[in-house]
Amino acid sequence: MKSNFEIKINKEIRDYTESIMFGLSLRQSVFSILACLTACIIYFLFSERLGQEITSWLCIFGVIPFACFGFVRYQGMYMEEIISTAFYSLILSNTQLISKPFNLYEEILAPYIEKTRKESTARDKKLRKNQKTEQRKSKSS
Repeated sequence: MKSNFEIKINKEIRDYTESIMFGLSLRQSVFSILACLTACIIYFLFSERLGQEITSWLCIFGVIPFACFGFVRYQGMYMEEIISTAFYSLILSNTQLISKPFNLYEEILAPYIEKTRKESTARDKKLRKNQKTEQRKSKSS
């Protein structure tokens, strides 16, 4: 006998990533280390020349790309996929899309609709003729 048991698995299992360091995935860990190295290099190069405030802003702006590449995920895409998709859609396939609505059902049923309209107008003409003749008969009697 064959049993019909079904094992249910969550859809989130595809998004599972193993944590390597401090609860971060390998990708996040690598980009975090690169961000820290970039911030340290910027700090030691510019702290005496530009002062603390400007150097701190430079460190923040230097770390942002690494943070984006390591942590940002939008609709299942990482930052490099987002950039390539945006580049392709905005630059390479620069076509004008015209949104012109159409009724699919009307296009499919157009012959039938036209036929019923003609029949109804013909029927209306006959009905009006009959009404006029009845009115004339009622007036004359």
